[in-house]
Amino acid sequence: MVFANTTASPGTRGRPLQHPAFRWYLFGTSVSQLGNSVAPVALAFAVLSFSGSTYDLGLVLTARSVPLVVFLLIGGVVADRFPRTTVLIVANAGAGLTQGVSAFLLITGRAGIGALVGLAALNGALGAFSLPAMRGIVPRLVQPDERQRANALLGLSRSAAQVLGPALSGAMFAVVGGGWAVAVDAATFACAACCALMLPRTSAKPARGRRGPWADLREGWSTFHGISWLWKAVCSLCIANLLVAGTWGVLGPAIAATTIGAGAWGLVLGARAVGLFLTTALVYRIRIARLLLVAQVGFAVTALPLLALGLWPALPVLLVTSFAAGLGSGVFSPVWQTLLQDQIPEHQLSRVSAYDDLGASLAVPLGQVLAGPVAGALGEQPTAAWAGVAFLIAVLAPLASRSVREVRALSQ
Repeated sequence: MVFANTTASPGTRGRPLQHPAFRWYLFGTSVSQLGNSVAPVALAFAVLSFSGSTYDLGLVLTARSVPLVVFLLIGGVVADRFPRTTVLIVANAGAGLTQGVSAFLLITGRAGIGALVGLAALNGALGAFSLPAMRGIVPRLVQPDERQRANALLGLSRSAAQVLGPALSGAMFAVVGGGWAVAVDAATFACAACCALMLPRTSAKPARGRRGPWADLREGWSTFHGISWLWKAVCSLCIANLLVAGTWGVLGPAIAATTIGAGAWGLVLGARAVGLFLTTALVYRIRIARLLLVAQVGFAVTALPLLALGLWPALPVLLVTSFAAGLGSGVFSPVWQTLLQDQIPEHQLSRVSAYDDLGASLAVPLGQVLAGPVAGALGEQPTAAWAGVAFLIAVLAPLASRSVREVRALSQ
């Protein structure tokens, strides 16, 4: 495998920021993630301001999600067949263009639902190609023993964007309008494309001969379901994401509205973000041998605030349990990405990661859709409590498998 600028002195080994290519990637990714955190809130308010219809808003939001799911596996094949840097450049530039046109239409007052739906669909399709490319590019930018720290830094930037983005979006909408906030997102995509131009375009993939993309797709599936710990963990995560999306994302605000209030719910969300940031920073400093064991146990802590919502939705309890959930979840993302990069053949990494992302992309909207009917039948708080129990079982069940408990990092 060819690395970019990976000559390291004994005093700098294990520090991913020593590599200029990774610094460019981290900066571009951080900027685009901030833009992606700003745009959805601003776009939602902008659509409601000129349409006034939640149905129209749902169409615009769904229009991006559907192509993302439909093309994700194809995006994984493309990212494994062609230089991932090139895929990122094209996808980010295209996404910047779609957001730029959306911003122009909103700012000039020419926006129509049909145009916004079409642009959102194109943006989602481009995201289906950029996401697998991002999953597979880190091993080409850093040394194997630097992957955990590199993924921790990327996790920190993502956490910061999730905290700053919605607040910045609300402020921008109030001051200059939603169109300009979407324009900022367009600019961040352009910035990410420019940063990707600084990354290496080397390739070290096995010769494919005359094999077509469908054969590549089947090979990715064969690798995915042939690794016991991988498919067991992904199935567990799909169920967990479904439960969190429905309980925390849908029922959480509803329960908070009748108990602690909307303002206090904002504090609860902030407590989780702080915990997430702190643990992700810790992952940068420590080495973890049994990656999946630690990740699953840490993620299981997320059951606590779900149980609190159902059994004891008092502000102090929710603050403590939400902070604890952030601490546990902060371990998972960088550890999971490191494990995939260590254990999956590099030339299949984007395809295999696409199956993982596909599960998450399907689970979240399904959880959001099911939350209302289930809560209508059982009640909001009982549903939250049972969801907490189901979450705990779903996340800890894979640990009954020896393959999950004992999988280790190869690069440590």
